[in-house]
Amino acid sequence: MLWRTKSHHSQAASEQDLSRTVSASKNDPSASATQAAGTAWLAGHLNHLTPEQEEKLVEFKGVCAERKYYTPAVEAAEGVEAVPASHDDATMLRFLRARKFDVEGAWGQFRDTEDWRKENAIEALYANIGVDSYEAARRMYPQWTGRRDRRGIPVYVFEIRHLNSKEMAAYNNTMNTGTPETHKSSTVPARLLNLFALYENLLNFVMPLCSALARPNPETPIVTSTNIVDVSGVGLKQFWNLKGHMQDASVLATAHYPETLDRIFIIGAPGFFPTVWGWIKRWFDPVTTSKIFILSAAEVQPTLTSFMDPTSIPKQYGGELDWQWGDMPNLDEPARELLQNLEQPLAEDKERKEILKGPILFKGDKIEVLGTENGKERREIIPVPQAKVQPQAEQAAETTIETNGNGTAETVKEATENGDVESTTAPAAENEKTGLDNVAVNVNQVASQEAQTTTAAA
Repeated sequence: MLWRTKSHHSQAASEQDLSRTVSASKNDPSASATQAAGTAWLAGHLNHLTPEQEEKLVEFKGVCAERKYYTPAVEAAEGVEAVPASHDDATMLRFLRARKFDVEGAWGQFRDTEDWRKENAIEALYANIGVDSYEAARRMYPQWTGRRDRRGIPVYVFEIRHLNSKEMAAYNNTMNTGTPETHKSSTVPARLLNLFALYENLLNFVMPLCSALARPNPETPIVTSTNIVDVSGVGLKQFWNLKGHMQDASVLATAHYPETLDRIFIIGAPGFFPTVWGWIKRWFDPVTTSKIFILSAAEVQPTLTSFMDPTSIPKQYGGELDWQWGDMPNLDEPARELLQNLEQPLAEDKERKEILKGPILFKGDKIEVLGTENGKERREIIPVPQAKVQPQAEQAAETTIETNGNGTAETVKEATENGDVESTTAPAAENEKTGLDNVAVNVNQVASQEAQTTTAAA
């Protein structure tokens, strides 16, 4: 039945449907680029809270502690060793933002997530998953390019066309191997266990690594990712066959990894995409849906460039980055310096060194290698060159939120040693900020030109 949907519309009608779907389902790219160029996107994040949000955070941690789901930090004292909190503030704030700082709503999702993590032994899963199984899963879901956008947020790419029936069948055949001994009796399908491990890599390797690198707002940890989803060359039947595969990741993120998505840029959308969008938008909550941008061919390069330096955009999308689907991350120089001890010898068929495959933890001063190979545990501690790490406590002065006469929250830094107060409203380097603003104008011009063309054709 579904395959006949398109037969009821002419090609022109399909394009009009797509146009309506696009206009109804995405934010204005130029407006979003302008937001990213400033500090508005940091609202509700650590060190960018209003006084009311600070109070909500304290209340939320108190509720979770009272109900035995959160343990506060213990400060060092004579005869007492310092112990960190069970969850850092950046994590707690993700749940609060997901529920618009409604404490009871955030508590419900936090409780469900903690119960889910315990029931599925998520930490043990990540520590013991087979490296081959992990790598097979990595090649079936969004992949980190090794680069970051202008704000320091990691950039992932998901090319749907590669997930054809042959590749999916080959991946499904790997489900019988690689499941760790700790989860042999699990009733959860192996494909989902593998997906859980990929999300753990985002939270425990990619995000903390990116947080340790120089960026415009180092006072706030990186807790999200930006995704380029390439749907070009994909037919309606392939979309339908992949529906469950893609839905798994979307539903899991919404339920147990809230507020880890910054933006999704969908490119190469075919004429029948309104049908596909009808499925997809039901997988996300309205807040997440508002972060999805369906770009026309003319919008791809200017929009991506407004968020990322051309060196961080793969060549196939108009950038300069040498990265193809399936590749390991192509790290920029700062990331390479931090991970230099994780690099492997140059393979004969490769043009650049790759980092070690499989589950890894980045813990600031050290890297922990996890997973299993040939049934044997990988357990290794690798030091991180400390001269290269940018400790967050030293990256910026303590920030506070003040309210101006218009009731708008503004971020300022505490007084410096000479008594001056430094504003953080424009933390990026001037040339980078100017680049963001200029490309935002370009995006707006493209949108305006397309609107005029559409009007003329009507």
